[in-house]
Amino acid sequence: MHRPDAPDVPDAPELAAAPGPRSSLLERLFRVRERGSTPRTEAVAGLSMFVAAAYAAVVVPGQLAKAGLPLGPVTTAVIIAIVLATLAMGLFANLPFVLAPGLGGVALLAVTIVGQDGVPWDSALGMVFWSGVAFLVLTALGIRDLITRLMPLNLKYAISGGLGLFIALLGFRDSGLVIAKTAGNSLSLGDLSQPAALLALGGLVLLTALVTRKVPGAFLITIAVVTLAGIPCGVTELPGHFFGAPDSPGPVLFHIDILGALKPQYFPYIFAFFVSEFFSMTGTLIAVAGRAGLTDKDGNVPGIRRPFYVDSGAVIGGAALGAPSMTAYLESSAGADSGGRTGLTSVYAALGFAALLLVTPFATLIPSAATAPVLMYIGLSMLGALRNVDFRDPTDAIPAALVVATTIFFGNFGTGIAVGLAAHVLVKAAAGRFREIPLGLWIVMIPLGYYFYTLVP
Repeated sequence: MHRPDAPDVPDAPELAAAPGPRSSLLERLFRVRERGSTPRTEAVAGLSMFVAAAYAAVVVPGQLAKAGLPLGPVTTAVIIAIVLATLAMGLFANLPFVLAPGLGGVALLAVTIVGQDGVPWDSALGMVFWSGVAFLVLTALGIRDLITRLMPLNLKYAISGGLGLFIALLGFRDSGLVIAKTAGNSLSLGDLSQPAALLALGGLVLLTALVTRKVPGAFLITIAVVTLAGIPCGVTELPGHFFGAPDSPGPVLFHIDILGALKPQYFPYIFAFFVSEFFSMTGTLIAVAGRAGLTDKDGNVPGIRRPFYVDSGAVIGGAALGAPSMTAYLESSAGADSGGRTGLTSVYAALGFAALLLVTPFATLIPSAATAPVLMYIGLSMLGALRNVDFRDPTDAIPAALVVATTIFFGNFGTGIAVGLAAHVLVKAAAGRFREIPLGLWIVMIPLGYYFYTLVP
């Protein structure tokens, strides 16, 4: 996962450790040149990351509206939460990630907890709040980064591969190239005669050609070309207006029942939020950082406690704002593949989301068929990390393969990582190789067992 030609990454920026008196403010804050990047590259990467993740400003509020949250106010609240969290990731952790409400957590809140079980949405937001508090406590105690360091190297490679396949599947689904059957939750080939599917395939070919030719801004060019081509095809829908003042977030701002969320019957929900987002954030961080060449030889992210602090604060603050389950987005890989190496990429992405507060209809302008080629290309190329797994050793190969397989089978990246960790411990133990199992992983098996128990319908 670590690129040999990438510079070793220091811990998150220390303002006192300026490279020199002539260094620019950007260099002192983000160490752009030190990480082998340029301000222009960071700007292109930030814009690529914003465009790839802009759908969150539309999809997430739409899901939350189904849970009873007012659409206009929650849209504003979600965008504000994305801006603040992404800025914090850039300025405090100096890493190229965009943070937004995770679709899995949003679905758990809107569909299961509120929709099916009838829990008030303010209590559901309280559950998310307490999961964030747990994140913060474990981060302060150093337990989160300890678990990350304990994670076997073969699983770290598998996380990249599993994440890649999951990202690619999102692209195939968004474009209609693959559709989900209701019977057996299986997948089947979509209608290749549909304009969205054809545009996505054409976009994938175009993107591959541009990247091969090392054309700067290949992701943005592909998204722009497919978006424009989609207008006459009826895939790109032009909004009725482009400018307008955002709705006040007042109706959802701090509308959260923190104490009501502590009812004993709600504990499994809190734990489900916690475990799923814990492994989702950890996996995305490791995989995307590795993609950007920001990991060390052991696949670890130096100074990982800083992004964990940002993540914890984002979960807590997002719940208070009405934006649940804030986490690092898979689409951050678009920034990494565009050359983003520092937090300056995140700052540019945050500015893009801030602009959406005045031009929210622009978020609906970019069709999923335009971002699908980016997701497919990035996801498929990330499968290359699996070549580093020692498939000659079944005790390494099987847990790694399970991470990839169960991520797709269960449709949840966090659950896939949890399965891989549990399988690693059990397979190594069954083979009598107890010395290869750190004591910490045995301890982790206790909450993992409870998590799997809560998944049983």
